[in-house]
Amino acid sequence: MIKKRIISPLQNFMKTESASGILLLGATLLALILANSPFKDSYNALWEYKIGFKSEHFELYKPLILWINDGLMAVFFFLIGLEIKREFLIGELNSTKKLAFPLFGALGGMLFPILFFVFLNKSADTAHGWGVPMATDIAFSLAVLNTLGKRVPLSLKVFLTAFAIVDDIGAVLVIALFYSASINITLISIALALLAFLYFIAYRGFYSKYITFLFGTVIWVLFLKAGIHPTVAGILMAFAVPIRQKVHTPEFIAHLSQIMDNIKGAKVSSKPILSKEQVAEIDSLDHWIEDYQSPLQLLEHKLHDIVAYAIIPIFALANAGVLIDGDANLDTSLIINIALCLVLGNSIGITTIITTVKKLKIIEVPKDINNRHIIGVSFLAGIGFTMAIFIASLAFAKSPEFLGSAKIGVLLGSLVSAIIGYLILRYNKSESDVDKNDQNKKEELSTS
Repeated sequence: MIKKRIISPLQNFMKTESASGILLLGATLLALILANSPFKDSYNALWEYKIGFKSEHFELYKPLILWINDGLMAVFFFLIGLEIKREFLIGELNSTKKLAFPLFGALGGMLFPILFFVFLNKSADTAHGWGVPMATDIAFSLAVLNTLGKRVPLSLKVFLTAFAIVDDIGAVLVIALFYSASINITLISIALALLAFLYFIAYRGFYSKYITFLFGTVIWVLFLKAGIHPTVAGILMAFAVPIRQKVHTPEFIAHLSQIMDNIKGAKVSSKPILSKEQVAEIDSLDHWIEDYQSPLQLLEHKLHDIVAYAIIPIFALANAGVLIDGDANLDTSLIINIALCLVLGNSIGITTIITTVKKLKIIEVPKDINNRHIIGVSFLAGIGFTMAIFIASLAFAKSPEFLGSAKIGVLLGSLVSAIIGYLILRYNKSESDVDKNDQNKKEELSTS
């Protein structure tokens, strides 16, 4: 029963990410088709259309693509923050032993692509793009992994999920430290003070979704105006959402039984409305349900589908449209550099680090994960789509020709990484399969 309670939510998460990956692929292909069709001018004009409001003292008037990249993606990062907090408190990252395996993998998956980029880059104009190949797209990578079904163990999917979450933490830090504009100390101080207040009242046991939303909106604007990318506000806001329940299961069940008995014994109206007694019991039920649910789990559950099926596909539709034309002003060396960093940087980095620390007995790898599993997943980690394109949009915001080249490099590297990783895992025989084959051969020899 306990095993089912732990694994079933994880499997549901995998299914959501897998379906999201398929939808993401569709949005990407549509964006590429539109950007290279007779409708390309309309496609580009749509994302550059400015909306918002402005007054004499305040302005929030931005192109649609920035509302997506700064606004909708803040919700995406908020969800990532919720997942990170949950994993650190009660999940796959809540102990040193559990954290070590994905942590070392993520270090290899971040450091080696950066080193590859710095080594291969020959132009000062593109040097700022070093952060592009360091991030893994969890939706796409899990989608590929899930197509393999039972050919890969669940522990490998857990590793990839935890790895991607640690990787996301690194990407957020990189965005905050290296891809934000000059910082307005006054505004960021106000934002941090508001965050500290939210953390304090959450620690004291008070939480209100309305206050969180109001403060979150103000903090998002302050981060934007302060010069720090506002998506960072999203992830910081997540840590103000408590995971604890006010009421635990035994107490909730007892009150639920009492409410059911009271409803059964209440006066039933002959009209299609509830009696006063029934209304009072329903109100009491609402109160107990609210106290029974973990605010973090509830928000994560409600946001998951919105992010997976709306925000990420919209982001892909707006950002993946790159003009692929022989006459286009593209930087071939940047394309090749980013593609190689995604494919080789991640695969070599993750495999090397994991193999080394495993031999040194610093980490303990689950027994059902063999070396080929590690190699295959290390290539899947090179699928950097969402976060990589996002960082590229920050790194080359003022250089359209480099931005287009970076996006093509991300798409190419992600595609190659996905194919290689899939093939390695698809034709990998686990140790148990080898043992079964050996046993069958022994039985055949003894029979003959």
